[in-house]
Amino acid sequence: MIDRNMKNVLVVSIGFLSLFTAYGGLQSLQSSLNAEDGMGVTSLSVIYASIILSSMFLPPILIKNLGCKWTIVAGMGCYVTYSIGNLYPGWYTLIPTSVILGMGGSPLWSAKCTLLTISGNLQAPKENKKAADVINKYFGIFFLIFQSSAVWGNLMSSLIFGSDTNITNISEEALQYCGAGVCADINSNSTTKKPAQQLVWTLVGCYIGVGVLAMIIVAVFLDNIDRDQAREFRDNREPFWSTFLATFTLLKDKRLVILIPLTMYSGFEQSFLSGEYTKNYVTCALGIHYVGYAMICFGAANSLCSFMFGRLAEYTGRAPLFCVAAVTNFSCILALLFWRPHPDQLPVFFVFPALWGLADAVWQTQTNSLYGVLFPRQKEAAFANYRMWESLGFVIAFAYSTFICLDIKLYILLGVLILSMVTYLWVEFQERKNPTLPVEEGIYDTDFSAKGDHILNQTSL
Repeated sequence: MIDRNMKNVLVVSIGFLSLFTAYGGLQSLQSSLNAEDGMGVTSLSVIYASIILSSMFLPPILIKNLGCKWTIVAGMGCYVTYSIGNLYPGWYTLIPTSVILGMGGSPLWSAKCTLLTISGNLQAPKENKKAADVINKYFGIFFLIFQSSAVWGNLMSSLIFGSDTNITNISEEALQYCGAGVCADINSNSTTKKPAQQLVWTLVGCYIGVGVLAMIIVAVFLDNIDRDQAREFRDNREPFWSTFLATFTLLKDKRLVILIPLTMYSGFEQSFLSGEYTKNYVTCALGIHYVGYAMICFGAANSLCSFMFGRLAEYTGRAPLFCVAAVTNFSCILALLFWRPHPDQLPVFFVFPALWGLADAVWQTQTNSLYGVLFPRQKEAAFANYRMWESLGFVIAFAYSTFICLDIKLYILLGVLILSMVTYLWVEFQERKNPTLPVEEGIYDTDFSAKGDHILNQTSL
C-alpha cells in the first residue's frame, strides 16, 4: 500500500508522461516536419521566449491562488492548444499557440516542482530521513516515468511515418551535407521530405488525445495538498507587486545567480538534441521516419538513469553525478564534431541519443533537486527562476539555429558546459561549508481528515 505522498508523485508523473508523449514528439519533429523558412524552430523559440515572460510573474500568482493541482491542469490545457495548432501548421496557427503554451509552461513546471518538494518535506519525518534525500527520490521517480514519454511519443511518430509508401533513398551526394563538416542548409536538399498530410493529421490527432487524457488524470486523481494555503492566500492577499516581483527578488541570493549557467545549459543541451541532432544527423542521413527511433533511445536511457540517479544520489551525493554527466556530454560533443554520419553506421545514430539521455537524466533530476534543497522556503520563486533561465537557453539555441554553422553550435555548447560545471562546483562547495537548513518540522501539518481530504496546511512559505 503506497502512502498519500507517493500516490501524488505517481499521479503527477503519469499526467506529465501523457502530456509530454504529445509535446515531446512534436518538438523532436519541428525542425524536420515544419522546416519551411525555419517555421518549426521559430515556433519553439517563441514557446521558450513566452516561458521566460510567464516565469517573471505567473507561477507565484497562479500557484498561490489556484494551488498546485489546478495550476497543473490549466498549464496542461495550454500545451494541448499547441498540438491543435499543428493540425494545420502555419505562421498564423503555430505562433499564437506557441505563445499560449509558453504562458502556461512555467506555471505548470513550477507547480509540479513545488508539489514534489512539499511531498518530500512531508514524507521525510515519516521515514526518518533527510528532506533532501526524499526530494531526490521523488524527483528520480518523476523523471523515470516522465522521460519515458520520449519513448511512446516518438514510437508513435516512427510507426505512423514509417507506413509512408513514398520514402526515398538518400544519395551519396546528399550525405556530404550531413554532420558538422559542411556548413550548409539541408532544407535545400532532398533528404528532408515531409510525410503525407494524412499521416501528419493522424499523428497530431493522437497527440491531442493523450494531452486531454493527461488533464483528466490530474484533475480526477491528484490531491489538492495546498488547498487551504491557496484559500488563505486569496482571503489575505499580498500586494500584487510583492507577488509579481517574487521571482526577481530571489536573484538577490548569489547562489541562484551563480547557478544560471548550469540552468541555461539544460536548455542548450536539450535543444541541441531535439533541434540539431535530429535534423543534421538523423533526418539528413536516414530520413525523418528514423527520428522517432533515435529519440526513443534518448527517452529510454533518460528514464532508467533518472530513477537510478535519484536513488544513487543518496549515497554518492550530487557532485559525482554532475561530473559523470559533464564528461559524457563533453565526449559526445567532441565526437559529433568529427563524425560524418552515413546509413552504413546505423547503430551509431542511436548510441549518441542514449548517452545524451544518461547525461540529461543528471541535469534534470539533480538540478531540480538542487533548487528544492537550496531554496526550501521560496519554492515557487525558485522553480520559476529555473524555468526562466532554462528557457532562455532554449530561446538562444533555437534563435541561432538557422543562422550559424553546426560546428560553431557545438563549440558554443562545449563552452557553456565548461562554465556550468565551474559555477556549479562553487555552489556545491559553499553548500558543503554552510548547509541550507531544511524546512522545520511543524511548518507542515500532515493531519489529514478521516474523510480522506488530503489537505496540506502550510503556515509559512
